[in-house]
Amino acid sequence: MINISLKDGSVIEVAKDSSILDIAKKISEGLARVAVAGEVNGKLVDLSYKLTEDARLNIITAKDDRAREIMRHTTSHVLANAIKRLYPSARLGAGPAIDGGFYYDFDLTTPIKIEDLPKIEAEMARIIKENAPIERKEVSRAEATRILNAGNETYKIEILAKIPRGEKISFYKMGEFMDLCVGPHLPSLDFIKAFKLTKITGAYFGNNAKNKMLTRIYGVCFDKKSELEEYLKEQEEIKQRDHNKIGRELGIFTTSDIVGQGLPLLMPNGAKLFQILSRFVEDECERRGYELTKTCSLAKKDLYEVSGHWDHYKDGMFVLGNELLDEEVFALRPMTCPFQFLIYKTEMHSYRDLPQKYYETSKLLRKESSGEMHGLTRVREFTLSDAHIIARPDQVKKIFKEVIDLITFCMKALKIDKNVWFRFSKWDPNNKEKYIDNPAGWESSQKQIREILIENEMEFVEADGEAAFYGPKIDIQTRNVHGKEDTIITMQLDFMLADNFDLTYIDENGKKVRPVIIHHSVIGSFERTIASLIEAYKGAFPLWLAPRQVVVMGITNAQDEYVEKITTELKKQGIRAISDLRNEKIGLKIREATLEKIPYQVIVGEKEHIANLITARTREGVDEGQMTLEQFALNVKTKCANFE
Repeated sequence: MINISLKDGSVIEVAKDSSILDIAKKISEGLARVAVAGEVNGKLVDLSYKLTEDARLNIITAKDDRAREIMRHTTSHVLANAIKRLYPSARLGAGPAIDGGFYYDFDLTTPIKIEDLPKIEAEMARIIKENAPIERKEVSRAEATRILNAGNETYKIEILAKIPRGEKISFYKMGEFMDLCVGPHLPSLDFIKAFKLTKITGAYFGNNAKNKMLTRIYGVCFDKKSELEEYLKEQEEIKQRDHNKIGRELGIFTTSDIVGQGLPLLMPNGAKLFQILSRFVEDECERRGYELTKTCSLAKKDLYEVSGHWDHYKDGMFVLGNELLDEEVFALRPMTCPFQFLIYKTEMHSYRDLPQKYYETSKLLRKESSGEMHGLTRVREFTLSDAHIIARPDQVKKIFKEVIDLITFCMKALKIDKNVWFRFSKWDPNNKEKYIDNPAGWESSQKQIREILIENEMEFVEADGEAAFYGPKIDIQTRNVHGKEDTIITMQLDFMLADNFDLTYIDENGKKVRPVIIHHSVIGSFERTIASLIEAYKGAFPLWLAPRQVVVMGITNAQDEYVEKITTELKKQGIRAISDLRNEKIGLKIREATLEKIPYQVIVGEKEHIANLITARTREGVDEGQMTLEQFALNVKTKCANFE
C-alpha cells in the first residue's frame, strides 16, 4: 500500500500500481466521471498513469483550466488524424494547445484552402463519434525511429532528435492513428462536445525561416456547445473591430504583394492620422524638455558593432553589401539609440547639463518572419516614438516617474489606458547568445527597476527572457481583438551602451564619469497604435483624432458655392473639413458620411444659406440644430482641445 496526499490536505491509502482513475473512483464515482487527468508531484499525467510510491495528487476535472489545455491538445490530434485520412501523404509537424485553442502544422502535397475546412471538420466529427480508446505507449528511441521512418514522418524524426537522452519517449494511439507526443490526453473523446477550425496560415517548421513553410491549421474546442456559440458571437464582434478589415475599408492603409509582406502603405486618411499622432507626441515631448533629432535610416556595420546590435541582433537586421566581395557593409537601422548617442558626444557635458533628453519620430526596419506579418501590428518597417534620456545615476528614479507620467498622459488622451498592464521584463542568465554577460550589471539594474515599480505603486507581472539585450524593461502590455498579447510601449534601463560609446559627463568633482541611459517610447509604434485605435473605436475616432472631422453638404447643388465657402473657412481655422458636392439626394450623402465614420455632417439648404447659418449633425444621428459657423467652429475646437 502507498499513501496519497490530496489537494485538500487529506491522505488516503491505496494499493501500489493504482491508476489515477482508480483513485478517483475510490474517492467518489462522481469525481471519476468528470476526471480528465492527474497532477502527480506537480506533473500532469494521464488518468491511466499508475502510482508506485507515496505522492501528492491533484485530480484535474473538466472545470480546471488545465483540463481545457489537455482538451485542446487532444483535439489537435483529432485534426491530425482527420488530415491523415483525407490526405494520406501529409507529413506531420507540431500540434500544440495554445491560448484560446490549438493548431497543427502539416506538409501537404495537396494545398488546403479555407473552403476545405468543413470537409476536415466533418471527418473530425466522425473520429470523435468513433471514440476509439486513447492509449499511451512508451518506446525506446530505436523503436520510435523505426515507427516514424515507416510513416515517412521526417519532421517528427527531427522533433525526436531534440528529446534529451534519458527522457521517456511516448506515442499516443487513437484507432489507426499514432503520434509522437509527451501527453497527457483526455481519457475519452466524449469530453469534446464542440469544435471549430478557424483559419489556415503558413508557418516555418520550428519557427525557423531557413526551414520549409508548412500549412498551419488553427482551431478551437469546447466541452459545451453553448461555449462554441458564445465564441462564434465573439468572433463576429472581433470582425467588427478588426483593424485589418476596418483600416482598409476606411482608406487608412493597404498592402501590395509586389511591395512585400509587412510593408503597409498609408493612404490619405492613414497618413493624416499618423501626422496628427506624431505632432501630438512631438509637441508634448517638447513641452516636457525633450530635444528633437532626425537621424539616418542607414549606417555602416561599424556603428552596430559598437552598439552590440551586430552581435546580438544581426539576424533581425536588413544588411546591405558583402564583405567577401570587399564591399562596404551597411545595415538598415533597427534602433535609434546609437545615432542619438553620437549627437550627445559632439560636446562635453557637465553634471549640471543632465538629463539630456532626445526625441525622434523614427523609421525602423526589422527582419520579421513572414509568417508573423499582420496588418499594422506586425510589420517590417515601422515608426517609433523613440526617446533617450542620458542622466546621472541619482536622477534615474525621478526621470522614470516623469516618463511614466508622460506615457500615462498620452495613453489617457488616446483612451488606450484601459485593459493594459505592466510587465517587468528581465534577462535570462542561461541565454548567453541573447544577453550581454554581466550578471552584476543585470542584478543592479533589475533591482532599480523593481524599486521604481514598487515606489510608483504600479502593479506588475514579471517575465524572464523578455529584456532588451542591454538592459531590463518596463513593458506596457495589452491584448488585441484576437486575444494576442502585444507590447505597446516600453521603458528600458541601459547599463551597457554608455560604456560601448564612451559616453561621459564631468561630475561635481571635475572627473569624467559614465551616465545612465533610459530608453523609452511614448506611444510605441505609430502603426501598432493606429491599429489599436481602429479596434478600440471600431474606426469611429474621437473628433480630435479623426482624419476628416467634418463633411459639408448641400441639400441641392444650388448651395454648392456656400458649401465651398464653409469648407474653406473651416480649413482656415484648422478644422479638417471636406465638401460633398455630388448631385445626390441628401439622405444618401448622410448615410455614406455616417458609414465613413466622419464625426460631423454640416448640412445647408436654402434657409441656412439665406440666414448665413449651418445645421450640424453627428455621425451618431444627433441633430445639434442651426447655429452660426463661428459657433460650430468654436465647439469643434473646444472638443479637440479636451481630446474629445
